[in-house]
Amino acid sequence: MNKQIIHTNKAPQAIGTYSQAVKVDQTVYLSGQIPLDPDTMSVVEGDISIQIRRVFDNLQAVAEAAGGDLSNIVKLNVFLTDLSHFPIVNEVMGEYFTEPYPARAAVGVAALPKAVDVEIDAVMIVPEQEYSI
Repeated sequence: MNKQIIHTNKAPQAIGTYSQAVKVDQTVYLSGQIPLDPDTMSVVEGDISIQIRRVFDNLQAVAEAAGGDLSNIVKLNVFLTDLSHFPIVNEVMGEYFTEPYPARAAVGVAALPKAVDVEIDAVMIVPEQEYSI
């Protein structure tokens, strides 16, 4: 097993005892992202669509640090404090993903870190590196 910790300054720093992502062989497990600005570590202001965009931007930064991008994501878990925001998740997700879409779950929760309304984690498969000799 080839295990690698993924870290980037282009996404919020961990606010607990976890890594931004862990890569095992070609599989990358991206920790949940909330709508934090990576420069200020503050929750972004604005409506839920702005918060969801920030979450996807953060996931994109971690995916790139791991050698992939959002198109390599095979599974998303979306956590919402208000499931009425689910249609907005679909709308914003359509700005970041094209078919074939990743598998996904959406779960209503009572609360999330820093009292945000959305958190998303992901599993990604990165392509094998090709080397020329």
